[in-house]
Amino acid sequence: MTPSLLTALYACAALAGASWILSIITDNYSWVDRLWSLAPLGYVAWFVAQARFGDVRLNVMLLLVTAWSVRLTYNFARKGGYRLDSEDYRWPVLRQKLGRAAFQLFNATFIAPFQNLLLLGFTLPAWSALERPAPLAATDLAAALLFALFFVGEAVADQQQWRFQREKAQRQADGTAIAEPFLTRGLFRYSRHPNFFCELAMWWSFYLFSVAGAGWLNPSLAGVVVLTLLFQGSTTMTEKISRGRYPSYTDYQRTTSRLIPWFSSRG
Repeated sequence: MTPSLLTALYACAALAGASWILSIITDNYSWVDRLWSLAPLGYVAWFVAQARFGDVRLNVMLLLVTAWSVRLTYNFARKGGYRLDSEDYRWPVLRQKLGRAAFQLFNATFIAPFQNLLLLGFTLPAWSALERPAPLAATDLAAALLFALFFVGEAVADQQQWRFQREKAQRQADGTAIAEPFLTRGLFRYSRHPNFFCELAMWWSFYLFSVAGAGWLNPSLAGVVVLTLLFQGSTTMTEKISRGRYPSYTDYQRTTSRLIPWFSSRG
């Protein structure tokens, strides 16, 4: 294990421990959520700094992840995610389902340590690029262009969702009838979760930066693979809650692609 990676793992362990302790003290389990857009930037910046900011590939990777971090942090903040009383709506549901003891075990194994390790895991293409430098290649251009494309896609999807939720809240406050309880327009006509799709696609694009030096299959692939699996499970839970709230969501599932954008069969 290289010194740069070992230091990153120490930082990851410290963040995991802090997340777990704070969750116990506050009975709020979204501390990792507050790190989600910040810790990856720190890890990438650390790996880039080890090259003294003199590697073009690594500098481009840092630039892209900085843009990702700033936008995602802003989107999380405007939804109130950094308020101390804010918590992911799925955790109370899971607490009720599992019971307190089982949920605390889940917190001590998955929420705090595993998710923090994952935040490091999907940034490891930067570590790979540091350890195995290589001349710039076509894969680097493809990685940068694809990352930028999916960055724009996620920004558009998040803005559409934000606008819809604001309008819905205003209608509820005014006592006006709500014709559409969940968003099915814009990018959400082609995917039930276009923002999730773009988020995953960005990190798959990020992995391409490791290919020129380490080959198409290298250890830094593990992070984005696990991230993809996590999103599958998270999306399933999110949709189960949505079906419970909105019976018409079943029709939306039947007519609209889950993640990968595709033509809708809705009229």
